[in-house]
Amino acid sequence: MNKKALCIMSGGMDSTLVAYIMRSRGYEIVTLHFNYGQRTVNKELESYRKICDDLGVIEKYEIDLDFFKTIGASALTDHSIEVPIGGIEEGIPITYVPFRNGIFLSIATAIAEKEGCSSIAIGVVEEDSSGYPDCREAFIDMFTKAANLGTKETTNIVIEMPLVHLKKSQIVQEALRLGAPLHLTWSCYQNEDIACGVCDSCRLRLRGFEHAGVIDPICYV
Repeated sequence: MNKKALCIMSGGMDSTLVAYIMRSRGYEIVTLHFNYGQRTVNKELESYRKICDDLGVIEKYEIDLDFFKTIGASALTDHSIEVPIGGIEEGIPITYVPFRNGIFLSIATAIAEKEGCSSIAIGVVEEDSSGYPDCREAFIDMFTKAANLGTKETTNIVIEMPLVHLKKSQIVQEALRLGAPLHLTWSCYQNEDIACGVCDSCRLRLRGFEHAGVIDPICYV
């Protein structure tokens, strides 16, 4: 029986690489994508589906979570809050979606238990991220314990975070090594046609490609 990994995928570069890493480790890949009212929801979904096709995924999930817009408090889900474009800021930015990864992982745990997955894989990056608290290794470790306490005794899930200590430049290099389709990925927080190049996510991505000495294959304003 093949070992299975549930990969949480946004359509972005980090989570895409995670899926290709898990495949390289011999896992059968099940994928999970969330539409949560983010500004680029349609583009991210399009990217996710194209990447799944490239991976040859058979079992894939798309979950709608409209309540994030009701909660608000994030520039990604509340359109009355402007996405910062002045440069990467210190501290927790306004693009942080409250406890998003905790909610994503809770749903992922339910699906992983149903699918018989031994691993959940998530593309959190601690060192070179935007400072989101739910991307920290310590949080994922504690959530893993809670997930296994709250599931059947026969369920034993490991939450994999293979990128957590990597820089964006290392992520670019590893993605190229594994043949991950970076041209299909999307990182921009604002635009769905041509990436803005000035939001935190675009800046981190562009800096990663620059430090890796590689040209980003997507188009920017």
